[in-house]
Amino acid sequence: MNPYSALDQYQSVNLQGRVATTPNHGLVSLLFDRILEKIAHANGAIERNDVAARGNAISDAIRIVDNLRAGLNSAQGGDVAANLQGLYDYVEKRLVAANANADPKALSEVSGLIAEIKSGWDGISEVVKNG
Repeated sequence: MNPYSALDQYQSVNLQGRVATTPNHGLVSLLFDRILEKIAHANGAIERNDVAARGNAISDAIRIVDNLRAGLNSAQGGDVAANLQGLYDYVEKRLVAANANADPKALSEVSGLIAEIKSGWDGISEVVKNG
């Protein structure tokens, strides 16, 4: 078995366990974590010149961003939801460019954006928990 495949399987089981025990607000944070993991995998694939692994990791990250987008509620979210929609669109374009050009700088940019959104989301979570 390919060691990277085994790692992906382990992480999938680990993620499933975390999802089963995480409150709803924390699930979004887990999705952001997963995007960051996929970007790290894509960076490793670029370093190894593994085109297939790079494409798979970036495709997975795009799917997760699509799921986050699908969860936006424009009626309740107003400008925040609209801004996130635009940001998710931009993130996906940069991920596609990173894949097409094997561009670690584009991946770094996306990673920074996702980390910033995650930080804000986690801050909201703390406010909700501490009420």
